[in-house]
Amino acid sequence: MSQSFKRALVVGASSGIGESLARKLAAEGAQVAVVARRKDELEQLADSVGRDKIRVYPHDVLDYDKTPELFERICADLGGLDVIVYAAGVMPAIEEGEYSFVKDRSMIEVNLLGAMAWFNLAAAKFEAQKSGSIVGISSIAGERGRRGNAAYCTSKAALTTYLESLRNRLSRYGVNVVTIKPGFVDTAMTRGKPGLFWLVSPTQAAETTLALARRDSGASAFVPWRWSIVAFIVRMLPSFIFRRLNF
Repeated sequence: MSQSFKRALVVGASSGIGESLARKLAAEGAQVAVVARRKDELEQLADSVGRDKIRVYPHDVLDYDKTPELFERICADLGGLDVIVYAAGVMPAIEEGEYSFVKDRSMIEVNLLGAMAWFNLAAAKFEAQKSGSIVGISSIAGERGRRGNAAYCTSKAALTTYLESLRNRLSRYGVNVVTIKPGFVDTAMTRGKPGLFWLVSPTQAAETTLALARRDSGASAFVPWRWSIVAFIVRMLPSFIFRRLNF
């Protein structure tokens, strides 16, 4: 059965996959609440798509105490909620020999704890109404602990596990939980980084994400699908080989 999303909430909608998801949902007729720290980018998004389709809510995902009140306000403004997407994420550059707790903490807080703050609220609401979809943007980086950015890999591995737990908790109540694990997407986070391949646009990633979310069967999928082959190989590599790889 295919899901129809009429009332959507996208957290991390000021750029990248989140922005593309908001645009696509609005183009398909949904009323979309967009949340992000950068108000100007959200306002530009609303102006370009249409104020009758996009509602702007500036918010820093680290303001955990303010999240419950904002979530309730958004649900009231939209007249309910069918789907929530968490696409907020940070990946600061980590130099060789650098061990920065400040950077590591920011990745754990934004990529993982921010998602949990929003998704726990949505999970309780969707369980009560016996419907709804939760969509989390994780990453192939969560498949193994890569040497280049330990905290980023950790945050995405933890997010993937958290979403699997939510799926196992909520499926019996008719709630659809989807984990999206992109490879390289052409966003500000990846721009200028060496060694990228199979690069897809945020629009392509958004289209695949929504197609998977609408299946209403729970999913954990790589975007595009061919990254599943890479993930399988990476997971099978013995640790003594993997640790010698320069990524």
